[in-house]
Amino acid sequence: MTPRGRPRDTQVDERVLRAAAALIFERGYAGLSIDEVAEQAGVAKTTLYRRWPTKDHLAVAVVARLQADHEITETGDIRADLVDNLDKIAAALNRMRAAGGREGPSAGVAGELVAAAARHDDIGELARVQYAERNALGIALIERARARGELRADLDAEVLFDQLAGALYYRVLITGEPVDRAYAERLVSSALEGSLTCQ
Repeated sequence: MTPRGRPRDTQVDERVLRAAAALIFERGYAGLSIDEVAEQAGVAKTTLYRRWPTKDHLAVAVVARLQADHEITETGDIRADLVDNLDKIAAALNRMRAAGGREGPSAGVAGELVAAAARHDDIGELARVQYAERNALGIALIERARARGELRADLDAEVLFDQLAGALYYRVLITGEPVDRAYAERLVSSALEGSLTCQ
């Protein structure tokens, strides 16, 4: 049976997401305009709305695209690998924080995306799937370190990952405290106390 309709044009997706990302980082979440994205991407607003029915949906798609570009670092040294990967998460969160020129403890776009997930059930589900996929890579990194004897055999890889990544999001979304490489190093050192087979 021949599928109906034309296949989705990935070049349109690329142009729209690139234009939307540029607006978000220049003006912040409030400055993201569907009309302006459509104009800059050279597509009809109806085309854009068919793919992303609200500004929230478009913003989440932009973040998903940015996350897909982040690769997991794995050198065989679990302490260094965890610090490097937390540093990447922190950098992405700080970029979202600073979008639109915001300064200080505001969660910025990161907070807006959490609110979007609460407003729309489908966005919430999409965000959970996206984060589950990304988290699985970090958990697998820890599990491989455990398998090669670098971490205790009874270590819960999922809980360790939650302790590390969750602390970054807690600072960004709740306390407003900074997240950077120095904090990532402190987190990893604290979390690994008692987890390593050799101290």
